[in-house]
Amino acid sequence: MPSYDSSRARFRLADRHIAVFAHLVDGETPPEELTQSLTELQRIGLVGEEGELAPLLGDLLRTLADPVMMIQVEITGAHGPLNHGVVVGQDAVIAHDGWPGEEESEYVSIEPNTLVWELARKVNLHRGEKPEEGAPEVRVGTTMAALDAAFVALEEPGPDDDATRDLVRAALVEADPALAGRDQELATLRDLIVSLNATWRITTTWDGEHEGERAAMVRALAVWDCGPLGHWIREQPEEPIMPGQVGPDSPLVLVRSHAAEVWRKITGLIPDREELVGGGGTTA
Repeated sequence: MPSYDSSRARFRLADRHIAVFAHLVDGETPPEELTQSLTELQRIGLVGEEGELAPLLGDLLRTLADPVMMIQVEITGAHGPLNHGVVVGQDAVIAHDGWPGEEESEYVSIEPNTLVWELARKVNLHRGEKPEEGAPEVRVGTTMAALDAAFVALEEPGPDDDATRDLVRAALVEADPALAGRDQELATLRDLIVSLNATWRITTTWDGEHEGERAAMVRALAVWDCGPLGHWIREQPEEPIMPGQVGPDSPLVLVRSHAAEVWRKITGLIPDREELVGGGGTTA
């Protein structure tokens, strides 16, 4: 069921409720399959009997109807995939958060200057230990097929942690025999998979210019949060990934990072005002 908190202008809404609003904003009657959703919104007073929209919805609907920039945050953890995001409009910035097992997401207005903080919060980025000065870069690599095999092995873990690590190691080598001769890399990759807390990807899209022509612009960042083993940037498959681009033979490359670098990379996903067609709205 949808709900709202008028004291903070925050809303709990499912995609089907947003679809109802889209039809009403366009002056259309929502189709029959959205009748229940419309009734739910009318029941809590966000939509009137004649389809009129509550004034409280103003910032939310204006921002969703005319976005300057869209930011999607996809997280996969123990509870499966979750979608969060931020929509930047001309006059407001709306953040939304999903919740495991719930249909609705929470929508709330945020201050534009807290945008990077909001994205860091969504991916649970916390300040960690700084890397040693001059520490060598650490990267590990295999194939997507080997990663899938390791995840299958994790679905039936061994009787203890050591046995589980052995199962994952065996699955990796069977799927990618080249790992057998790279013991340290294999051990690191195995430990990362066993310790994996969540994987996440942030994708930013906006209207910009390319070679003098208006074009859809995309920037993205993919990271593994491996708990005690820290953050690892997924260098390959390289973001942004297009549908059908990644297959079993595609390379997987992870590079060890740290919270400060991840923060900088998240900041780099946000275009400058001059990169936005029309100068942008509330991003500066």
